[in-house]
Amino acid sequence: MLSEHHLDVLDAMTPQAQAEFLIERAINRYRGANEQIAARAEHWRGKIVLNERLNGLFRVALNSDDLAVRAAAIELDLAALNVEKGIASVNRLEVDARHGEQGPRANALWRIGLLGNRGVQPERAFEILMSAIHDDNVNVRYWAVEGLAYLGTEETITPLLSVFHDDASPMIRERAACSLAQSGMLSATLRLTAVPALLDFAEDVTLDEQTRSWAFQALRDITGQTLPQRGSAWRDWHVRSLRR
Repeated sequence: MLSEHHLDVLDAMTPQAQAEFLIERAINRYRGANEQIAARAEHWRGKIVLNERLNGLFRVALNSDDLAVRAAAIELDLAALNVEKGIASVNRLEVDARHGEQGPRANALWRIGLLGNRGVQPERAFEILMSAIHDDNVNVRYWAVEGLAYLGTEETITPLLSVFHDDASPMIRERAACSLAQSGMLSATLRLTAVPALLDFAEDVTLDEQTRSWAFQALRDITGQTLPQRGSAWRDWHVRSLRR
């Protein structure tokens, strides 16, 4: 856990050094590190940059198997992006998310997803992200899917499943599968609710072989089971699991 000495040293550090120190401790599961990041992130806003070291730590934290560490990474990213956690930020970002050029739209969709995850108008964030998941631009759709993944609310399950099944781009289908299975901010409980649909996808002969293989991979990631890549085996397991 973080000691009194750690806290004393932190107060003497620059915001950049504080961010690097604490996210590294969060990755290594120091008790108190996530809470310190949440408490200090607003003071870091506009004062830290994702340089090579901090960006590397951020990416490790964002892919942690601990959602609390991922949440700390989101706090850090919003601070580095100088995005205030408030309605005014959503108001400003929505214009770009709906009507901007490709780059500004992608950036806005990502940031809106993060803001919604941190409790800033999550229902509105969902609506804005949904407006982009069928966009003609593949890059815009990609970041809409990423935004939904990191928003991480129950409402995101159905559209992520729809994108996984129907999007024309293999890259987008794979991102939706990863968002349901591992990446993003969905809880383990919410991920389990996707299992029935994924069972259907794994046996859907209208889907290409690669997409069906992603469905099996998602099932393995969500359930922790290592069953054969055969629909009947997974359905038998699912029936048994429902009886427990």
